Amino acid sequence: MEHSFDQEQPTLRRQVRAWVKSHLGSAGDGQLDLESEACRLAKQLGKDGIIAYAVPGKFGADRESVHARSLCVIREELAWGSALADVMFGVQALGASPIALAGSEEQQRHYLPPLAKGERLAAFALTEPNAGSDVSAIATSALRDTNGYRLNGVKHFISNAGIAHTYVVFASTHPEAKAKGLTAFIVESDSAGFTVKEKTPLLSPHPIGVLAFDDCFVPQHQRLGGEGEGWKIAQRTLDTLRCTVGAAAVGFARRALEEALTYSRNRRQFGRALAEFQGIQFKLADMATELEAARLLVYQAASMHDHHHPEAPLKTSMAKLFATEAAQRIVDQSLQIHGGSGVVVGNVIERLYRDVRALRIYEGTSEIQRLIIAKHLSRKEPADGL
Repeated sequence: MEHSFDQEQPTLRRQVRAWVKSHLGSAGDGQLDLESEACRLAKQLGKDGIIAYAVPGKFGADRESVHARSLCVIREELAWGSALADVMFGVQALGASPIALAGSEEQQRHYLPPLAKGERLAAFALTEPNAGSDVSAIATSALRDTNGYRLNGVKHFISNAGIAHTYVVFASTHPEAKAKGLTAFIVESDSAGFTVKEKTPLLSPHPIGVLAFDDCFVPQHQRLGGEGEGWKIAQRTLDTLRCTVGAAAVGFARRALEEALTYSRNRRQFGRALAEFQGIQFKLADMATELEAARLLVYQAASMHDHHHPEAPLKTSMAKLFATEAAQRIVDQSLQIHGGSGVVVGNVIERLYRDVRALRIYEGTSEIQRLIIAKHLSRKEPADGL
């Protein structure tokens, strides 16, 4: 797989792996207060220069564009150690990317440095109660007002709700145009008319909740790009980060396989180690093979994105679909090998079993990825190949 990397990624992997061992240890997320721990992790990731890789140019890692391969390396290593650390990095990248992609020089100068350093937290507010996969159903409105806009509506399942300082919010300025009528705005957490309506507890804890906008005024200078460009900005952001969800899945799966190998070598039944039984060997072989296939798909997609290959979106959907589904199977088999101890609260495998499930849903469900892949195939002639 090294052929997919440039000089940056192997060095970065060693750096992040050392960071995980230093700042997470073997306890992972632990039982600490969720929001306090989330803020601590984001601040430390920023202080140690890891979040900067998600911000291009002079305000971040000092390169022209974000390297998807580097983001994948970071998320794989963070997910191996802690789902919460991975989420905090991923959400910071999600919130900063629209500003990096479409922000004016003034907006980038004001918002990106503190986001890259973890001094301020970001959020990406797209999903609504009746608009998940169907972006055309977004109902949050943005009506023109003197020197700005008035936002009204509700967003839910928004990561970093209540702890973010800077929210990138997508609202409709032209409802009749559906998705093409969306516009992106930067909303500060202390804006009048903006409230965090609810904190939502999840299977795998991370800060997430419901946002409400009640005549929330957003100045003209906090609009991102032009009116009607919101969906294009959201798509470009998600296209960059979708394969990194697959990388997080690889991190979870890698940890699950390592735990299964260790346990099966040490656990003895009927006078010998579990790893000596053919049934367990077959499970481990299948897990390792699926993990390797997932890893190859993820880094192939990331490399194609970095090299602006026209089929990068297709490969990204394939990578996200396969890696997240494979990780679910690998974690499940690891838990099966662990037997009763695998479902005990506090066991690494019990935590991974909860952590891995959401990856098949957010940033495009497995079903949506299949639709994208199928639509691509329907446009190709059989002689064209894949």
